[in-house]
Amino acid sequence: MPPIAYMERTRAYYLALGYPEPYVWAHHDTVPFQPLKKPLAESRVAIVTTAAPFKPEAGPQGPGAPYNAAAKFYKVYAGDSATDHDLRIAHVAIDRHHTTMEDSNSWFPLPVLRCFAEVGRVQLAPRFFGFPTNRSQRHTNEVDCPELLRQCQADAVDVAVLVANCPVCHQSLALAARHLEANGISTVLLGCARDVVEHCGVPRFLFSDFPLGNAAGLPNDPTSQTLTLEFALGLLETARAPRSTEQSPLRWSDDDQWKLDYANPDRLDADELARLRHEAEAARLHAKKLREQTLGQIID
Repeated sequence: MPPIAYMERTRAYYLALGYPEPYVWAHHDTVPFQPLKKPLAESRVAIVTTAAPFKPEAGPQGPGAPYNAAAKFYKVYAGDSATDHDLRIAHVAIDRHHTTMEDSNSWFPLPVLRCFAEVGRVQLAPRFFGFPTNRSQRHTNEVDCPELLRQCQADAVDVAVLVANCPVCHQSLALAARHLEANGISTVLLGCARDVVEHCGVPRFLFSDFPLGNAAGLPNDPTSQTLTLEFALGLLETARAPRSTEQSPLRWSDDDQWKLDYANPDRLDADELARLRHEAEAARLHAKKLREQTLGQIID
């Protein structure tokens, strides 16, 4: 079964919920490309994630948690790469039918990257970065991308490994990758929404055909997570031109039926659609309030 067409699927889903105006996804005809300036063993590598720091006051965020807009963040943040962090993905639209958010290494591979640094595969940047998921492409391009670049440059980052979660996460990080590359930092994006990333256009993309929320490898499978990061680093070394996509050979399962469930209105009855419409509108309004409290007026 081919990969899920997330742009088409989410368009149909939100139309079924009563949102008639389709979202226009980012698209670029040209793509910047920054070759590695030095071997990876000599390159300072930073992770960029859309995962959010755990907020105890913000409600359910652990394994099996529903979508939780209260856990969102709206500004680029940074954390110490030398220590462990409790980052969650309850604030974004991952696949909640087929993954449970039990193992953060499947979406935040900092511990794996530290292991790579310990054996000399890379140099570990002093900080990792959290990047907001924002439907406003203008805000992402004009506010978040320059701030991420500023912080990466402050840490003398040579390479960024960007790990996406939900469909809009993939777009946000694709825009971030483009901005970093245009300013001299090599990137590779790890993700599960191939259509979103390739529609936007990025220099290097490691595609894992897994449910959203597992771009860094299979949950509770350290071998898979190590291989996934190695595939990404290998792509950094071998790509010679932009729009270089490599598909991970790892499989989620022998049965591809999971691909039929995510945001599929054909599998929802009228009562379920009505419930989801109510939840979506409540989450939208709550997120809007939090965003305005954090940022003031957002750039549309």
